[in-house]
Amino acid sequence: MTRRTPLRRRGFALGLVAAIALTGCAAESAATSGASTKPSPSAKSDKDSGLATVPGYDVGEFPPVPLFVLPDLSLLDDSANAFAIEFNDDLGDIPGVTATPASCDETGAVVNSNSTFLYGDGSGSYTGPDGTKQNFGDGGGASTINGVTIVNTGDGAGMYSDGTVTILNLGDGSGTYADATTSVEIWGNGGGTYADDKKSIKNSGDGIGTYTNGSVSIENFGNGSGRYVDGDLVIENLGDGTGAVNSKPVKVDPLPPVPKLGVFPPLAALAPMESCGTTLTFEDGVLFDFNKSDIRADAATTLDSVAAVLTKLGVTSATISGHTDAIGSDTENESLSQDRADSVAADLMERDVPTVFTAEGFGESRPVAPNEIDGVDNPAGRQLNRRVEIFIPAV
Repeated sequence: MTRRTPLRRRGFALGLVAAIALTGCAAESAATSGASTKPSPSAKSDKDSGLATVPGYDVGEFPPVPLFVLPDLSLLDDSANAFAIEFNDDLGDIPGVTATPASCDETGAVVNSNSTFLYGDGSGSYTGPDGTKQNFGDGGGASTINGVTIVNTGDGAGMYSDGTVTILNLGDGSGTYADATTSVEIWGNGGGTYADDKKSIKNSGDGIGTYTNGSVSIENFGNGSGRYVDGDLVIENLGDGTGAVNSKPVKVDPLPPVPKLGVFPPLAALAPMESCGTTLTFEDGVLFDFNKSDIRADAATTLDSVAAVLTKLGVTSATISGHTDAIGSDTENESLSQDRADSVAADLMERDVPTVFTAEGFGESRPVAPNEIDGVDNPAGRQLNRRVEIFIPAV
């Protein structure tokens, strides 16, 4: 096996987002809707009913209207990001699987650095790789580094441009993001839109939201009721503890309202950072059914593609980590996450990859989004937290 030539990957960490989950306080709208603010740890419906289900969900349940997630902007230098770009190119268009640069702390552990999480009270945080808060400065000014321009007008507004990506912060909580395929609008009043070449999301800011992606559409009417359609599968939630799957009655918890979006994040300073590797993230429902750790048969193609890339790039070691949301006990979640990590490692090894895997289960201990906002359940946040990651260290 030929080892990859050792590379030093350096780039610039934007004080904006690596994966920006824009969420808000939904307590008021939840209270007025009558929707349950706590999901039931155990399904009410009969899992052996024979009714069709959404992958990763129990009978009568369906995914929430997703949170807005902007592309990773932590490393914009192509030389620094080459490994992750190569992974993405070779993986092709596999729904729910992404490759992004990873950063580590001084011990070598992967950390969620360069991430901005915003909440409806206008708060937010940006943490650099050294654990310190970073910002552009107190007054106005402009900076151009390696073709990247950041302008701070000094009144809360600012602009970022690299020739492809443009970010405009109007200083009043609203702003826009645009690149060749993705556009995002944050209205500053809890609402906004997201669109790329495949999917679109609209959050009205009042608990109502919609999501479309090809044949899939999700509607949350903000009062506990909603609807999911994917081809011949139609799931309706009436908001009163009942619903229907293709017109057949089922029991199902009311939907929490869609959380309000937070304000648009400020532009912070550019700070050099070093990538310590690449993280592959498998989103919720890509590999597993609801509360299961055995990989679904239809996930074989996804793992075939990942195994082919690991072999092509000569990856000799990787760490697979399983993560859950906060529903259920710590013990149950840690066990489920470990079992899922073990399953992915076993399936990839069966494909004769040259990689030695370490499998870890972290349960609910490493969320990337809030499971609750002010005590109100946040299904979209929990959806982001239910994931499997493969960390491939830099060589």
